[in-house]
Amino acid sequence: MGRKNCPKFSKGKCRVLHLRRNNPLHQYRLETDLLESSFVEKDLGILVDNKLSMSQQCALVAEKANGILVWIRKSTASRLTEVILPLYSVLMRPYWDCCVQFWVPQYKRDM
Repeated sequence: MGRKNCPKFSKGKCRVLHLRRNNPLHQYRLETDLLESSFVEKDLGILVDNKLSMSQQCALVAEKANGILVWIRKSTASRLTEVILPLYSVLMRPYWDCCVQFWVPQYKRDM
């Protein structure tokens, strides 16, 4: 069997995420190409930084939540909790579901 049906591997999309503080930051190669280093990467919709803190992810989800609240406020005439809360829950559920398995707050500001 040949490799003619295999997808091409993109070396340009590969990055090295150096985890923890005392990491020696070695440089890595893939064949002859030197891989770029990165301090934060997004995978499956979740931001992971080199300190494994969730602060950036929490800020991103909070920003999205505030945007959805503004959209609800502009598009609905009712200000009743019985109307706003279910609508907000339905619109925010996809963002919460993708983060909940990974989210463990390290700081009070992330709650």
